[in-house]
Amino acid sequence: MKAIGYTEYGPPDVLQLKEVDKPSSKDNEVLIRIQAVSVNYGDIVARNFGNIRAREFNMPLLFWLPAKIAFGFNKPKKQILGNEFAGEIEAIGKDVTRFKQGDQVFAYSGQNMGAYAEYVCMPENGMVVIKPANMTYEEASVVPYGGIMALTHLRKVEIKSGQKVLINGASGGIGSLAVQLAKNSGAEVTGVCGTPRLEFVKSLGADKVIDYTREDFTQNGEKYDLIYDILGRSSFPRCKGSLTQNGRYLLASFKMGDIFQMLRTKWAGSRKVICAIGSEKPEDLVHLKELAEAGKIKSVIDRTFPLEEAAEAHRYVEKGHKKGHVVITVT
Repeated sequence: MKAIGYTEYGPPDVLQLKEVDKPSSKDNEVLIRIQAVSVNYGDIVARNFGNIRAREFNMPLLFWLPAKIAFGFNKPKKQILGNEFAGEIEAIGKDVTRFKQGDQVFAYSGQNMGAYAEYVCMPENGMVVIKPANMTYEEASVVPYGGIMALTHLRKVEIKSGQKVLINGASGGIGSLAVQLAKNSGAEVTGVCGTPRLEFVKSLGADKVIDYTREDFTQNGEKYDLIYDILGRSSFPRCKGSLTQNGRYLLASFKMGDIFQMLRTKWAGSRKVICAIGSEKPEDLVHLKELAEAGKIKSVIDRTFPLEEAAEAHRYVEKGHKKGHVVITVT
């Protein structure tokens, strides 16, 4: 089968189209013919992971070392990227009962990656679910990772109707779903993003959009019940004055200093820091499917690239041109 592989870390040009063995499903697995795969932040990081030092990593050193071991110190161990995708089940193992041949699914393979390819195998009880009936393969492929992370993170703060929520990094995979989930909870949502993506974030339902290149949200005098920072671009000391009396500062990416802030605010002060780690449960993917079919979440696709142009897709994302999600179409 065709796949996009890379044998060394580096710029987009390390991604090369090649022929690899087609996988065979085990007794408890399904073989999925991939139709579309998202180009997400994790793919960009993994492709260049050899050049990312502990200081540049978005999580504490405690997480950096296991990640380096898993992905490889000098050369990539996982040589096919892509972890959120949609496709059709072509074959099932003899013990599989939840799926049948021909089922249209969307899925998340996590650190196993492997979806920049024509086929991939997933365990029946893994992160694979029938895709939303009202979404194309491309639209469904960009939901799993961002949706699961945003859903599990926001559960830690229980947004209430009428609250004011700011999402810093609102145009990314997690942020774009967080905007919609917060709106579904009845919050007044402000999204922070770069200039090219202002209209994209507005289209997701954000009540207000702030261009971070022109305005510092911590200096505008507004108060928020929740500030959700996706990539840890701000800090609690900077944001504290922008939180209401019982406001919460929620981090999807954090360092050790943020963990110490979380422990400190747990026992002192009314404003709280929460360092969130997402969980991966198939039932959350089912919930996202239901939200999509109810019209409560949507995907906005900026551009699609064929599999053989995966390097160009990465270049497009890295240059900051995208105004929505970027997808690789496989067939």
